[in-house]
Amino acid sequence: VLFRSGHLAHATDEDSAFLASLGLHTIFDFRNAADQKLEGPDVELPGVTNVNLPLSDPAEGTWFWKMVRDGDIEQLRELLGDGKAAARMTNSYRTMIKDRTTEHSQVVRALAEDSVPALMHCAAGKDRAGLAVAVTLLDDEVGSEAIVADYLESNAKHRRYRIRRSRSSAAGYSPEVMELLNPLFGARAEYLEAAFATVEETWGGVDAYLEQGLGVTPEMRARLRERLLD
Repeated sequence: VLFRSGHLAHATDEDSAFLASLGLHTIFDFRNAADQKLEGPDVELPGVTNVNLPLSDPAEGTWFWKMVRDGDIEQLRELLGDGKAAARMTNSYRTMIKDRTTEHSQVVRALAEDSVPALMHCAAGKDRAGLAVAVTLLDDEVGSEAIVADYLESNAKHRRYRIRRSRSSAAGYSPEVMELLNPLFGARAEYLEAAFATVEETWGGVDAYLEQGLGVTPEMRARLRERLLD
């Protein structure tokens, strides 16, 4: 009843038929305007509600994709080398937890009410969607190990986001470039663990985060368990 994927903008007729077979009620698209301009809008599926709920700033998205596609080796070394890429990702997860409570609340409350089966996606299906799924599953009955294990499924070779580089970049797809970009497109347990740590540091625990941060009552959590757990 809960699915996570990359964007659906390039779905083929066969893909659309498969998606339709899932019986989806809602698709949550966490991409911002820059992402959508780059890849295009999602395909339309009959009878499915599409909810666009950006979890990142369009200006940040424009800068990010320009760096990924056009950055030369010197720029990438400066911005991403010496652990800066991983630090950037860790900080982004912390920021999403603290600054996107309104959006995460909307998702969790919708799922507790009537929005399942649901599919959540961003561009690659790893960071914004991965964190939204993690927030949805924050419950003692699920456990952090299971949440992290699901998140790390994004590292499977056939699930990795395909990095596209501009032909005008002399650095192209060189091994050094791919190594510098890898922390941005890989799923690492440390990223999600940073988000969990932020919940503890800011709210003092999962229960307080859900109730005070997201406005999710115990009754809503009970309904969410009924809808999502066996």
